[in-house]
Amino acid sequence: MREVSRADVVLSGYGPVGRAFVEYLARQGDELARRHGVRVSVGAVRASSAQCRLREGEPVPPRSAWTPPVPLEETLDRTAARVFVQAVPSSPELRLLAAEEALVALRRGVHVVTATKSHLLSHWRDLDEAARAAGSMIRISGATGAALPAGDLAGTSLRGLGCTTIRACPNGTATFVLDRLAEGDSLGEAIREAQRRGTAEADPSSDLSGADAATKVRLLAALAWGWDPASVRVRAEPVEEGTSRAALDAVSRARRLRAVASASVDEPRLVRVRLEETEPGDPLHALVGPEKAVVFGCPDAGDVLVSGGRSSPLGAALALVKDTIEVTAPRTGFL
Repeated sequence: MREVSRADVVLSGYGPVGRAFVEYLARQGDELARRHGVRVSVGAVRASSAQCRLREGEPVPPRSAWTPPVPLEETLDRTAARVFVQAVPSSPELRLLAAEEALVALRRGVHVVTATKSHLLSHWRDLDEAARAAGSMIRISGATGAALPAGDLAGTSLRGLGCTTIRACPNGTATFVLDRLAEGDSLGEAIREAQRRGTAEADPSSDLSGADAATKVRLLAALAWGWDPASVRVRAEPVEEGTSRAALDAVSRARRLRAVASASVDEPRLVRVRLEETEPGDPLHALVGPEKAVVFGCPDAGDVLVSGGRSSPLGAALALVKDTIEVTAPRTGFL
């Protein structure tokens, strides 16, 4: 029988993604340990104004039973955590705190797994330097496409394949809305339907402006080519009221309008998001509803495509689970 190691985790953020992370580990922890040789256990959960410690197998108590937060260093020491997992919102207000806490963990030799994007854009170099100095790792699958493993490809699996371009529809909300516009919905109707289905957030402005797609491609380019996301320029074309006509025109020619985010080594530190008509045979044309896809252009090896991946709190939580296992599981033999 495979020997199972233990990986204690401190989780920051207990919104929909954080809760889905904890609940999935509670349901699937034994199976994950059997398959991957590591038992992931949440030793503490932190929020902005409170935290709780957990014994193994113990559920997260009601917020009324949480205690005031202590410094992260103390929580990491008391739990003997190997991984610090971030599931806090990617907001300007929390950006600095997310960066500071990630740096604290990395400098103590604790791996960081994050679905939070904001501090990756502003503190990429600082985080990388801290991790390298302490021998710790950072994994960001949850920030580059939820359950879509595009970050794994960009960071490791494309090494040596000569990737020169990234072309992507990494935002499921934009794809869903464009398809609804092509069916005759107004922009407002399309957004409301996306929200009803749980595809779009209450404020979809980042999705429809192209900002979210650009962010994900900035991060993929950082993994693939070493770009500092803070230095990347963005030129984005939004989905707006006038887009309805373009979506209808495209479908009349058996095409589909897509919000395509792209980057190329020939245009260093530039990410574009454009509304493009895609033709049958194009992987981005084949997307349905909130599906996502990334095409990595490798002239010698051939294009590498990754598509699918659920856009939901569970999808993001599964990315956190995957990354946590990746940085803690034994690596021998075929593993």
